Amino acid sequence: MRHAICTMLAGLTCAVAPLAAQDFPDRPIRMLTPSLPGGAPDVGARVVAERLSLRLGQKVVVENRAGAGGVIALELLKNAPPNGYTIASTQIGPLTIMPLIEDKLPFDPLHDFTHITNLLIFPTALIAHTSLPVKNVRDLIALARARPGEITYASSGVGGTVHTHAELFSMMANIKMQRIQFKSLAPALVSVLSGESQISFPNLSAALPHVHGGRLRVLGVTSANRLPTLPDIPTIAESGVPGYEATGGVGMIGPANLPRNVLQRLNREIVDILNSAEVRDILLKVSMLPSPTTPEEFTAYIRSELKKWAPVVKQAGMRGE
Repeated sequence: MRHAICTMLAGLTCAVAPLAAQDFPDRPIRMLTPSLPGGAPDVGARVVAERLSLRLGQKVVVENRAGAGGVIALELLKNAPPNGYTIASTQIGPLTIMPLIEDKLPFDPLHDFTHITNLLIFPTALIAHTSLPVKNVRDLIALARARPGEITYASSGVGGTVHTHAELFSMMANIKMQRIQFKSLAPALVSVLSGESQISFPNLSAALPHVHGGRLRVLGVTSANRLPTLPDIPTIAESGVPGYEATGGVGMIGPANLPRNVLQRLNREIVDILNSAEVRDILLKVSMLPSPTTPEEFTAYIRSELKKWAPVVKQAGMRGE
């Protein structure tokens, strides 16, 4: 009799879980973002959250949990119940670069999360102080080869977009540059503006006001193709480094083992949001490109980025701080 009751209760438990997933969502959703307000993951989160709230009929609340290069937010996500009520808009770096430079991360990027969809990509810009005698990428490469190790680039933290994009450029162009590290992108950019450093790879949205003001020169963008909003700026790939491509990115993830129908619902709604002309225009204005994917495509992208950056990290000797 006791065995029969236990069996019946176990069956009820199994029946309740799919039913709860089918009713998703029936309460507010928490969307973590491992950045301060205004960062790329935060922008992506807020653009999506506002419209996702309307589509799901439940409030989607963005919660900024910056710190430790994204580890704090992603560890919270990893330990959250896998029911779709805690998700995260995260920069791709913590999933693709940090595992290569940190020996003891509290999460595995491929197995501890459900990959819902990529959200957006953002190219960086190769910019130079106007005093540097170069007008394009080829000029910079020639100068760097003539003066090996003398060209300085201002960088934010180890493994950040500036660091990785600059080191990939050095490796593919066969040049050697000197890295000057700052705590964040803002002081790194100030360093180039003042002439203390000569070049950098900041986000386009941060660099363009200074380019338009005549204080910086933009030599190229790091995306594979020219940007529709900046068609006159060439890519690095077409300017002397064939095949060069390096973009930052933001994706939406959940805890491992999200129910399939919850995953499909979130993916479908977020992809529709990102494919809308309204959202595309909003993101393009801040030099970000919507780039939605299926869950499977997003997992494949993370795998490919881990493979792409491994030799760059090794050659540059990048190690966690």
